[in-house]
Amino acid sequence: MAALALTFTKRVLSYIWILGVTTTRSLEIAIEFLHQIPSKGNSTFRMFDDLIAKLKGDLEEEPSLIDRPRWPKLKEKILPLLLKKGNGGIASAPPVNRSSMVPRDFMVKFGNLFETSKNGATWEGTANRRRTLLAALVVGSTALSTHFMSLVIQFKDREILGYLMLITFAILFAWISVGFWTALAGLVSILRGVDRYAPSASRSKIDERTKVALVFPIYNEDTGRVFAGIEATYRSLEKTGMLKHYDFYILSDSNDPNAWVSEEMAWAEWRERLNAEGKLFYRRRTRNIKKKSGNIADFCRRWGKNYKYMVVFDADSVMSGNILTEMTSIMEANPRLGILQSAPKAVGRRSLYGRIQQFASYVYGPIFAAGLSFWQLGDAQYWGHNAIIRVKPFMENCALPRLPGDPPLGGEILSHDFVEAALMRRAGYEVWLSYDLEGSYEETPPTLLEELSRDRRWCQGNLQHLRLFLLKGIIPAHRFLFLNGVMIYGSGLLWFCFIFMSSLQALLDVWVEPVYFPSEYALFPEWPVWYPGWALFLFIVTIVLLFLPKLFGLLLVMAKGRPELFGGKIRLTLSVLLETLFSVLFAPIKMLFHSKFLFFTLLGQKVGWGPQERSDIGIAWKDALKFHWSNMVIGLLWGAIVGMVNPSFCVWLLPILISFVLSVFLSVWTSRPSVGERFRKAGLFLTPQEVDPSPEMMTLNEVMSDPPAWLEWGFKSALFDPWVNALHRGLLRKNFKAPSDLTEKTLSGETENLNYKETMAVLSSPELLFDLHKAIWKSSEDRFTDEWRDRLSFFL
Repeated sequence: MAALALTFTKRVLSYIWILGVTTTRSLEIAIEFLHQIPSKGNSTFRMFDDLIAKLKGDLEEEPSLIDRPRWPKLKEKILPLLLKKGNGGIASAPPVNRSSMVPRDFMVKFGNLFETSKNGATWEGTANRRRTLLAALVVGSTALSTHFMSLVIQFKDREILGYLMLITFAILFAWISVGFWTALAGLVSILRGVDRYAPSASRSKIDERTKVALVFPIYNEDTGRVFAGIEATYRSLEKTGMLKHYDFYILSDSNDPNAWVSEEMAWAEWRERLNAEGKLFYRRRTRNIKKKSGNIADFCRRWGKNYKYMVVFDADSVMSGNILTEMTSIMEANPRLGILQSAPKAVGRRSLYGRIQQFASYVYGPIFAAGLSFWQLGDAQYWGHNAIIRVKPFMENCALPRLPGDPPLGGEILSHDFVEAALMRRAGYEVWLSYDLEGSYEETPPTLLEELSRDRRWCQGNLQHLRLFLLKGIIPAHRFLFLNGVMIYGSGLLWFCFIFMSSLQALLDVWVEPVYFPSEYALFPEWPVWYPGWALFLFIVTIVLLFLPKLFGLLLVMAKGRPELFGGKIRLTLSVLLETLFSVLFAPIKMLFHSKFLFFTLLGQKVGWGPQERSDIGIAWKDALKFHWSNMVIGLLWGAIVGMVNPSFCVWLLPILISFVLSVFLSVWTSRPSVGERFRKAGLFLTPQEVDPSPEMMTLNEVMSDPPAWLEWGFKSALFDPWVNALHRGLLRKNFKAPSDLTEKTLSGETENLNYKETMAVLSSPELLFDLHKAIWKSSEDRFTDEWRDRLSFFL
C-alpha cells in the first residue's frame, strides 16, 4: 500500500508540475489526494478524472493557480482547453483577406514562337546585342570544332555512325561553350566592378506602408533546423531596425504526424523566444495541392492583399537583414521589377560531398552568377527561393494550371519557378539576378544520392517545360531557358550516347577490315587517314572549356576574394585541384543517372514528392550498393569488352570506367561527416562562412548546437503533455469525429500500434485526443513506460 501511495503521489506531482501549478498548491493537492487513496489499488489511477475535474474548477476560479505556463503569451488562449474537451480558439495566422489567383492565357501553338515583345526598357537593346555576341561566339567555336572533329571521325563504310557522332558532338560542344563564355563574361564583369544595369544601382527608402511577407514552405522537414533558420533571419532583421515591415509565415504541407505536432510546438516556442506575437505565423494545409507552388498560391489567395512583396525561402534558407532591406529598397525604386533573385551561397555542410559543393559555390558561383546576369539582364530566371517578388502582379499573372494528361509530362507543374519567371516577364515585369548582394544562404544536398534524388524530381519538372515552349507571349530568352533546363539532363544522355558511339567505332575499327579499293576499277588504294594532331587539339580545347572557368574562379579569389578566408593561397589552390579531381570522378556517375532519369521519364515513369534529407548522416553501404550496382556492372563489362578488343582506346575511357567501378565507394566515403571533418582540419575546402562566419550563421549554429529535445517527441507529446494536447486542439478548426473502433482501440491502451491513418485520425479528433491523454496518465504502472518516464524527467 505504501509503494502504491508513493507511485500515485509521484504521478500527481508530475502532472501538476507539468501544468505549472504553484509549488505550494501542488503539495496541497498531492497530500489531499494521498489521503483519499482507497484500499483497492486498481481504482487509484481512476482518481485522475477527479484530479482533472478539481484542477479545472480551481483554474476557472483562480487562473493564477498556474504560475509557470509553458508559453506565457499563449496562456490565456490555451487555459480554456487545458483540462477539458474542445477545440479552436487559437489563431496562428491573421484573419483571411481573400483574393483570387487563377491561371490565364495558357495557349500553346506554333505561331507563338514568332511573337516578339518589347517593353521599352533601356537595357533591352543592350541585351539583344550581348546575346547576339554570345550566339556568334557559341556558333563560331562550335562550327570550327565540329569541322576538326569531322577530320578525326572515320566516315568510310560507317557514314550513319559518323554523322550521329558529329551531330552529338556539335550539340555538346555548343552546350559547354555556353558555360565557358558565361564564366568569361562573369569574370570580366566582376573585374570591371561597374555594372550600370545592375538593379542595385538604384534604391529608394522603404515606404512606411510597405509590408513584406517572408514565406517558408515546408514539407516534413527537420523542425529544429527550419526554426533555427527563421531565428537567424529574424534576429538579423531586428538589428536593421526595419523589422516592422516584415512578417514571417511558416506554410506547412507536412503530412507526417510527428512533424505536424513538432511544428505547432516550435511555432509556440519561437513565438515566445523571439517575442514575435503578430509577426510569426503558422498555417498547415490539409490538402497538398500543387505542392510548393500550390502552397505559395494558397498564401497569396489568403493574405496576398496584405503585402506589397513576399520573399520566398526554402526550408534550409537563411537571409541577412541587410540583404532583405536592400532587396526591398531596390524593388521600391524599380516599379517594373517583378522578381529579384539573389545568388545564395552554400553553408552548413559537414560531409565531404557537401563541403566540396559548398566550396565550389564560393569559388566558382560568383563568376557564373555575374555571367548569367551579363547575358540575361532583366530576363533572368527565378530559382524558387531566396528571391523577393512583387505580390500583385505575381497573383495576377503567375498562377499555374494543371497540364493536360497524366504525369510525368502532364499533371501538376513541378519546376514551377522557371515558369513563374517566364509568366512574370510575359506580363511586362522584369526579372533580375542580383549577383552583387551578399547575405543569402542555402544548404546543398549532403550526399551524392540525395543530389541525384533531387535531380530525378527536377528532371521530370524540366521536361514539362517542353510543353510550355510554345506558350503564348513568352519572351524568347525564357524559351531558351526552358530548353536550357531540359539540356541540363539531356546533355547527360547525349554524353553517354557519344561515348558509347565512340566505343562502338573503336570496336569496329578492329573488327571490320578497311576497304582499300572501294571502286571495282580503282588503280590505287584509298588509305585510311588519321589526324592525331586534330584529335589532340580537340581534346585540349574541350578540357580548356570545361576547366578554365575553375581557374577563373581561383584567380578571382586570389585577386579580390581574400584567399585567407579559404585557408590561404596554397590550400585554396590545392582545394581547387582536388575539387576538379572529384568533379571528374562524379561527372560520369551523374551522366549515367541523368541518362536513366531522362529515358525513364520519357517512358512515362513518374516520381513521388518526398521530403529532402538535409542532415549529414552518411550513406550505408547497402544503400549505396542498391543504388550504384548497375554502374559497377556497366563499368566492368564496358571496360572488359573494349579492353580486350581495342586496348589503346580503353585508356581514353579509363576516367569514366574508374568512376563507374568506384561509384559505391565514392558515394559512401564522401557522405561521411568524419571524412569531411578530416579535410576541414587539413584546411581544405574551407569557405568564408567557416573561417569568419556572419552573425546570421553564428546565430544558426548556436541554435542548432542545442536543439530542444522535445521537438523530436512529435505525436506522443500531444498524448502525454497537457499543454501540447491543448495547443494542438486549440489549433484545430474542425471537430473530426473519430470512428468508434478507433476510439475503443486507443482507449484500451494500443497507442503504440497505431498505423499512419489511425494516428492522423487521432490528431484530427480533439475529443479522442483529450480522452486518450487522460487515459495515459491514469493508466497502471506497467503501461507508464520507461519512454514516458524519460520524457517526464525533462520537466522535473
